[in-house]
Amino acid sequence: MKPTTKSIPPKLDLGIDRALGMPVYLQICQRFKTAIAQGHLRSGDRVPAVRGLAMELNVARGTVEMAYRILADEGYLQVRGAAGTIVSPALPVSVRAPAKTGLARSTGPVSPEHDNRAPRPFQLGLPAIDAFPRKVWNRLVAHRLRGSDASAFTYPDPAGYWPLRERIATYLGLSRGVECVPEQVFVTTGYRATLELVLRSLASPNDAFWFEDPGYILARRFLLEANARLVPVPVDQHGISVEHGLALMPNARFAVVTPSHQSPLGVTLSLERRIALLDWARANASWVIEDDYDSEFRYTGRPLPALKSLDQHDRVIYSGTFSKVMFPGLRLAYVVVPVNATQRFHEVCASMNAGSPYLLQASVTDFMAEGHFARHLKRMRLLYAQRRDITASALADVFGERIAIELAPGGLQIAARFVDGTDDRVVADRAHDSGLGEHALSRWYMGGEAGTKAGVQAQSGLVLGFANMVDADQAMRLALELRRVIDA
Repeated sequence: MKPTTKSIPPKLDLGIDRALGMPVYLQICQRFKTAIAQGHLRSGDRVPAVRGLAMELNVARGTVEMAYRILADEGYLQVRGAAGTIVSPALPVSVRAPAKTGLARSTGPVSPEHDNRAPRPFQLGLPAIDAFPRKVWNRLVAHRLRGSDASAFTYPDPAGYWPLRERIATYLGLSRGVECVPEQVFVTTGYRATLELVLRSLASPNDAFWFEDPGYILARRFLLEANARLVPVPVDQHGISVEHGLALMPNARFAVVTPSHQSPLGVTLSLERRIALLDWARANASWVIEDDYDSEFRYTGRPLPALKSLDQHDRVIYSGTFSKVMFPGLRLAYVVVPVNATQRFHEVCASMNAGSPYLLQASVTDFMAEGHFARHLKRMRLLYAQRRDITASALADVFGERIAIELAPGGLQIAARFVDGTDDRVVADRAHDSGLGEHALSRWYMGGEAGTKAGVQAQSGLVLGFANMVDADQAMRLALELRRVIDA
């Protein structure tokens, strides 16, 4: 069988300049040597076949053959006959790409878990990868692949796959008390894409945003990059303080909140404050962006109704995601918009051409329609309750009175406060170097002049994910590893 050839890597520029006095075959040699020196080609990488490269560069086949012979004689390439030509595994160290050094450590709210690597212990924002029904999912995806008609190969609807929007509307009405029709549901590629859609549709320059302090790091970063004017509003055991928000910026245009399971503290917004927040939005013609990111997982009683379910004046923009209930690799989320803003959102979606891939949307639709989604949620609630308990127990046994843990009734993470004033940022950086994935709690606070003005005092602690904690032995081993890092 004729071996397949590897295409030229995107960073490998083999363009030929015929105006140069240097022969073409020597230019090809020089381009390959430069690519190897810069690390774009590494030992063992397969290079394009002679015929394919000659056609791509529009040169004679003999020219490429001569260049390859020279590179092979000099030790850069290794010719393996029918198996193709590769960069020599015995490449001299002197011509390899030097290791990158001196890169500065980022001191900002980094998100190292978004790197397509295996889950880290205590990693945030990640459901139980080991417990997802992969066989069922693979069967549904394969079925869609085999049965796709021509429409599956066209551009997707920017607002989302219609049957999925129907399923989401039905699900939200039954489980979250959110009454909506499919026309109000827009499928996005994640919470960041949801925020971008909201800002493009409704926001104006210099709009002020109430933002929970502490609040979701990645949302804060995106909003600041979008030049939103954030007003840090303190969070206590009852959720965001509407009273402080009114004192700080009564005419804010938006409020970004996580009422069911506050991120990162885990508290629930009280009914009194929910009503106060909705009254403010109605009186001020403002918008409330409700991030309902993991409310499906509540371990005491039934899941609480969404803030949107109390919204009588259509001021709440409801955001949900499949990243926590299924897996983040889907890159699928959704937003329910007010009726009077639906047309505007459709127009912005069309201009952004932001449609999600048909295959994934259709497969999620089947996953919901066949009952797998509901069964998976039921299993995960039981599993996460167990994993939360063994994680909290291990941390308490290892750290004792050194940390304070107030278990929230739901969610996929634990906020543990240091009682002795330990520098959580130093701990988090050391832990990341050791392969752990927790976050420093103090980084979730806005800080600076804005935080001081709001009267917010950053707390020291760690935010730890527990969804992938398999058993008590692993929890104890990782808690001991975390203590070793702290005591180092």
